Amino acid sequence: MKKRIKRILFILALILVSGIVYIFTYVPSLSKQHGVVETVLYLGNSDNQPLIVAFGGAEGGIDWHRNHMKGKRDSLIQKGYAILAIGYFNADGTPKNLDRISLDAISDTIMNIAKKPKIDESKIALIGGSRGGELVLNLASRFDHFNAVIAMSTSNVSFPAITWSANTSSWTYKGEEVPYVPAPLKTISPALKGDLYTAHKMMLEDKEASKKAEIQVENINGAILILSGINDEMWPATEMSDKLIKRLKNKNFKHYNVHIKLDGGHIAPLEHFNFVYDFLDKHLPTEVKKPGANKSTVVKNK
Repeated sequence: MKKRIKRILFILALILVSGIVYIFTYVPSLSKQHGVVETVLYLGNSDNQPLIVAFGGAEGGIDWHRNHMKGKRDSLIQKGYAILAIGYFNADGTPKNLDRISLDAISDTIMNIAKKPKIDESKIALIGGSRGGELVLNLASRFDHFNAVIAMSTSNVSFPAITWSANTSSWTYKGEEVPYVPAPLKTISPALKGDLYTAHKMMLEDKEASKKAEIQVENINGAILILSGINDEMWPATEMSDKLIKRLKNKNFKHYNVHIKLDGGHIAPLEHFNFVYDFLDKHLPTEVKKPGANKSTVVKNK
């Protein structure tokens, strides 16, 4: 009887180990919508509008097209900016998951739209929060046609795709996966409990992988504003943002850069948007002399 029980336990253990190995070695198929980007353009009636390209985070969809961003959209349009809200996953026609998203496709989409009348394609700023902050830093570090970057609650490295196996990169560049910090087995427990802060801290314990996954922000062709909440509950945004500034200093970065630490959590940067307005006024000014008179039209694209 005991031998039979031991044999059953051995078989169950083998099945469990095999399942775990399968999960962490399985590579999901690339989405049929790979390279598809959904956009909504808010275009004012003034000439030579600088373009602000706006990205959401891990929730997906077109975040800057949602009602909760309307006040910030309207205020920027009134100042003379055009707003391009982008959905890069979990939006109509786009990949369902944040998995191997094409940086090239996003860049090409932006530059095609930047050629529209009334837009000044020599003045393009990127803004994103959380995983969107990770995205804008990856984009701007690879394409020099972006002139300013605002990264909120961001990271200094690329993290894995948001899939159940988490063993692919979130991004691709020129058809290759961008190096990322892998998620070890021990991250499963905190992730299942919703403790994403601990899960991300565990990933960052792999110093060698973290080094390889660092975003090469010194290649950015313009000013950089980084905002973080010192009590971020999602991941160590302030610590990672400090590392971004340290890298810029070590690489003798020639453009303006600053990391502003705020009281609050992951969404604190959205609650202190005055820093964004001040940054844009100084580093990507518009030609509008009397803010408030600029009305917008909305153009949807794919």
